[in-house]
Amino acid sequence: MFSLPSVPLLTYQCRMPTPPKAPTLAPDLTELRKEIDRIDEAMHRLLMERGEIIDRLISVKKSQETGSAFRPVREAEMMRRLVQRHKGILPLDTVESIWRVIIATFTYVQAPFSAHADFSAGDASMRDSARFHFGFTVPLVPHMGAAAVVAAVSASKGDLGLVPAVALASAGAWWTALEFDAAPKIIARLPFVERADHPAALPVFVIARALPEAMATDTGVWSVRVSGWSAQAAQTLATMTDFLAVPDRAFDGAALLVTLPRDQNIETIRATLINAGATVRSTALVGSHATRYTVAADKS
Repeated sequence: MFSLPSVPLLTYQCRMPTPPKAPTLAPDLTELRKEIDRIDEAMHRLLMERGEIIDRLISVKKSQETGSAFRPVREAEMMRRLVQRHKGILPLDTVESIWRVIIATFTYVQAPFSAHADFSAGDASMRDSARFHFGFTVPLVPHMGAAAVVAAVSASKGDLGLVPAVALASAGAWWTALEFDAAPKIIARLPFVERADHPAALPVFVIARALPEAMATDTGVWSVRVSGWSAQAAQTLATMTDFLAVPDRAFDGAALLVTLPRDQNIETIRATLINAGATVRSTALVGSHATRYTVAADKS
């Protein structure tokens, strides 16, 4: 019997060609603009909701709390949290300004106030700081001198004052008017968030009457009067802390405004001045504020 040789069975698999992928279409501009409109409406609703809560807060305060609407410690904490969570292409300058206007406006709604500002250091720089931090709802009252600002705030029921936190020859020792218990105090230092090229970079002290429990106490501000003020005393003090000094010819001395972090003691400053040949005539706490919060350049 004859047999045929075995032949391997070949199996062929027919593959259908893969259809080309559909091109990814760019988002339609109309749809993107609709998304922006949706977000804008949501932001507006949230602001109105915030206003409703503030309205309820006003009612609660009338029955449970008296005093100034300013909350320096809370404002400082809010600004720090804002910076820490911020990211993306929106400039920090814009975000900070928006939040400052929101905070200042709702404070104004709770208890209307005016901002008295010393324009003697320059109209533009002080106006930039006032509008950046308090917006346009809060009335801005110009003065030519820090002493006039302090007097206006002292005579008011709840206004605040803005005074340059830099040495000005014409300013005088304006802070000595804050030494009395009934006087307003330094409650903040602007800008809250410091960085290079800040749009409102002028250092400014904010003066107002705030409840003791509402004050930020990270940094104390002291009025110190000395006799025997000298270049050596100034140089020694400059190695320890920030200060402003106004000569006092009557006592061959000076009136100082000394800024002290919480970990520094006024008695240490007293001892330092004495060792440098000065005599400390008096010291008085004239305010406090939050620690200066500095942001790196790449964050701004």
